Formats: sequence, structure tokens, C-alpha cells
Amino acid sequence: MMIIVGSFLPSALWLPVPNLPTQVINLSSSWQVGALLLCALVCGPRSGVIAATAYLTIGLLHLPVFHGGGTVNYIFAPGFGYLAGFVPAAWITGRLAKQNGINNFFNLTLSALVGLFFIQMCGVTNLMIGSIFNRWAEGLPELLFMYTLGPMPAQIVICAGIGIIAIPLRRLLFFK
Repeated sequence: MMIIVGSFLPSALWLPVPNLPTQVINLSSSWQVGALLLCALVCGPRSGVIAATAYLTIGLLHLPVFHGGGTVNYIFAPGFGYLAGFVPAAWITGRLAKQNGINNFFNLTLSALVGLFFIQMCGVTNLMIGSIFNRWAEGLPELLFMYTLGPMPAQIVICAGIGIIAIPLRRLLFFK
């Protein structure tokens, strides 16, 4: 549920305030990645993998929970490699977060960044394989910028944010 809520949260947070100028800043990233990594940081590798698998299953069964929609045809989209990277990212992030002495901002953020690295590597691998077989109209440099380099700064900031959020949640759940 956290991953689904994370995908809708950025648009839900923008509320126009009367008589104040509003400015929308596009982060070119959804909070799906942050929600997944937060789940793994707080609940561990097993829960993180279950959440990632459930999220992928829900999205592939025609519910539009992915950033670009959903259905089985999403497997052939350039961005699906990043979604497939959710499973190994959840596992490795949860495993790192379970180790002793990880319950501080720096180590939790670093664990989330390692998970983000796995997501990015799965996505880049998918883009490279798809480009070799000419699966998409765009070239590899455009796809890399659109799916990796463009969202990367926002995702790094989100990793730092979930590092902060994970500390009280882990204490609340008595996670050591």
C-alpha cells in the first residue's frame, strides 16, 4: 500500500492556497521508489520483497498504479526494468538495514541509496538490451536521460528523506 500511496502523493500534496502565488516544481520522479525503500528499511527484506512483488502484480493485472499506468503490456515499456529492480532493491535494502548499528540517518540513507543503485542498474540493463534489439523509437542516450539521469537527483533527495522518516518508524516498531 505504501508504494501505491507513494505514487499518488506528489500530486495530492499540491494544493492551491488562495491569495498566495503557487509554483509547481516537477521533480521528474514519483515517490514509488521512496515508498518501497522505506518499507524495506522499516520492515526488513522479507516484507520489502513481498511489497514489491505485490505492487508489480497489482500493476500488471491492469490496475494503473505504475507511474505510466499498468497492464501486462507494461512489461514491454522502457521503464519496466526499473520496476523489476524493485524486488532485488527491496531485498538488499532490507538486509542492509537489519544489520547492527544501522539505526542512524547516514547508514539508513546509505542503505536506501544502495537499493536505488540496484533499481537503476536493472533499469539501465533493460534499456541497453532493448536498444540493442531496437525495441523503442528513442535512442539509448534519450532513454538514459529520461529514465535514469533526469529522475536521479530527486530520487537521491527522496532517499535522504526516507532515511530521516525511517528512524522514528523503526523505533516505533521496536526494530533494531
